[in-house]
Amino acid sequence: MKKADQAFLFELLETPSPTGFEMPGQNVWAKYLEKTATKIECDAYGSTWATLEGKSPKTIMLEAHADEIGYIIKHIDDKGFLRIDRIGGSDAATGRGRRVHILGDEGVVSGIIGNTAIHLRRDELGAEKAPAVHDLWVDVGASNGKEVAAMGLRVGHPMVYQDGPAELAHKRLISRALDNRLGSYIIAQVMKRIAASDKKPNVTLLCLNAIQEEIGGNGAMMATYRLKPDMCVCLDVTHATDTPGIDPAKFGLVKLGHGPSLSHGTCNHPLIVKRLIEISKKSKIDIQHESSSRFSGTDTDKIFHSREGIPSALVSIPLRCMHSVVETAHLDDIESTIQLLESFVMSVKDTDTFHQKLGA
Repeated sequence: MKKADQAFLFELLETPSPTGFEMPGQNVWAKYLEKTATKIECDAYGSTWATLEGKSPKTIMLEAHADEIGYIIKHIDDKGFLRIDRIGGSDAATGRGRRVHILGDEGVVSGIIGNTAIHLRRDELGAEKAPAVHDLWVDVGASNGKEVAAMGLRVGHPMVYQDGPAELAHKRLISRALDNRLGSYIIAQVMKRIAASDKKPNVTLLCLNAIQEEIGGNGAMMATYRLKPDMCVCLDVTHATDTPGIDPAKFGLVKLGHGPSLSHGTCNHPLIVKRLIEISKKSKIDIQHESSSRFSGTDTDKIFHSREGIPSALVSIPLRCMHSVVETAHLDDIESTIQLLESFVMSVKDTDTFHQKLGA
């Protein structure tokens, strides 16, 4: 990964963009592509897309989601402690003792999610359970509600963990919000590399960075209805199940560092899946496989049935410890995914429909 590209990825990861409050991250993403894309646009709720014109107006969309999980202020008590609720699938069990950034009216305010000392919990340890989100409390250094208000904080302000990106040994990348800043980064890299190449794509490329995936794919649904792409590949993360305590018989086997995972079934169009497999073989890109029995749990579920149907597929980055502050990805998986999608986009001709045919 080049230094400039790493700087972009790290800026994306460090910029708080919880669900419903994605615009800080969207501005970072759009600025990175402003010299590459033919145009960059944004809808009413903040989903942002970049267009790179091809030889024909037929469009292929690469989609990722811009939002991350977090918390939101639900109540401020008389002693100045904040009580919170979840934004998306935040894991309250890992919340205690963490530092947070609260996005207030006057800028970012630091706080900590309190953790009562083990000495004072000793009598309860035998029956102790993971805390519910309403058990968590946040200390911002205030002594009462007025002091909290003076910091520019009120009910309704969001917060995210302070934990940012770092590299472990052997090309491991850790951070909060790898789900799904990795997808945002990858689709931007695909567009940048195609734009820098000598060959113009046969079809027009749309890269959509959608809002509100973590609460149901709202952004993808709105933007897809508007943009009417002819086909789509979604980028998200999937569970790397190669860590202790995870049963592959229940969750499938996906390994970190063994390439992106391609989903089969439900929203995944067989012909697009087939093309991705062919490209992986031709380009000698390692891929892994997952099954989708009822739904994928990603924006693909909201895209493929838009209007009269959009042939779509899901490509996922293996991720350990999803929805935690120690999400872990492998740099080789990121690069392999960029190469796979770049090759896929360049393979599409304006005559490709990816439509099923009777009698075939």
